[in-house]
Amino acid sequence: MKKFIIPLVLSLVMILTTTDVWSQPPPPPEGHGETGNQNAGNGAPIGGGLFILLGLGAAYGGRKLYLMNKEEEV
Repeated sequence: MKKFIIPLVLSLVMILTTTDVWSQPPPPPEGHGETGNQNAGNGAPIGGGLFILLGLGAAYGGRKLYLMNKEEEV
């Protein structure tokens, strides 16, 4: 019975203490989006960073493929 009570109590405590996580953010202020400024982070562009991440991911994947083929040849 003790093995059943401890996980049950811990689960209930975690559920009851994380109710703030389930809440939704407040609605945006009036007039939001009317000026056309709808970028992430109050006008921060994300295009350049996206291409950098895609390039780094391609380089990482290419290196992994190279090392995997190198090990098969040995």
